[in-house]
Amino acid sequence: MQNLLNRRCGRIVLAVLGLMLLVGCSALRSGAGDPAAESALATTPWAQASSGGNTPVWRHYKLPGKQPSRFSYMRHDGRNAMAVTSESSASMLRQAVRMEPAELISVRFSWKVPELMAQADMALRDADDSPVRIVLIFEGDRDKFSPKNAMLSELARTLTGEELPYATLMYVWCNTRPAGSVIVNPRTDRIRKLVVESGTSKLHQWVDYERNIHADYRAAFGEVPGALIGIGIMTDSDNTRSSTKAWYGPVTLRAAAQAR
Repeated sequence: MQNLLNRRCGRIVLAVLGLMLLVGCSALRSGAGDPAAESALATTPWAQASSGGNTPVWRHYKLPGKQPSRFSYMRHDGRNAMAVTSESSASMLRQAVRMEPAELISVRFSWKVPELMAQADMALRDADDSPVRIVLIFEGDRDKFSPKNAMLSELARTLTGEELPYATLMYVWCNTRPAGSVIVNPRTDRIRKLVVESGTSKLHQWVDYERNIHADYRAAFGEVPGALIGIGIMTDSDNTRSSTKAWYGPVTLRAAAQAR
């Protein structure tokens, strides 16, 4: 019985740590990579373009017990690109930001994917992998959390010193679900994925997007967003124990002040 309880507790701990990775919690900075490598990453044209002219603070977040994905800057097809290779691995590049709801307009990003993972299904706990994810992290009223989410948030705070963020919206490429579909994370409904690309028709080519943050957040969560406090990119294949790779163009935010 004690062994069973220990295994269950272990799974809960890993689940919470996995959630903290997905939302890019600052408590995971202790798992960040070599400072010199991160400094080199921060000075690349990709990071500078993704920082909107501000000081780039992109960090590589790793998950304890997981093999990290590999991120490297390159010029690819004449573009500034962040190349990511995942081999049964999961980690994320994340930047802390602060944009109030009234300032949010859109996010621009691009990616190139050579192939999909046949076994991946982002609605299933044991198959929740994706070749590309753009991650947006939001503040909000945690008093609205369900009992389950409140428990996860408290456990996260106990384990890491940081609570589960109120909401995380991801833009993803799905194997089969049509664009516009919303996939709820199998561990918590505070992480939702909006499908912006589906199937194989646009593999092996750059695909560019500009998404309305307010509209997409409302479509995913059914309410208006709070302040945006983080953005990230993530390529993972740890659940399916497979390999994948992708290239990301710069990720940029468009604010109301820039539109005036």
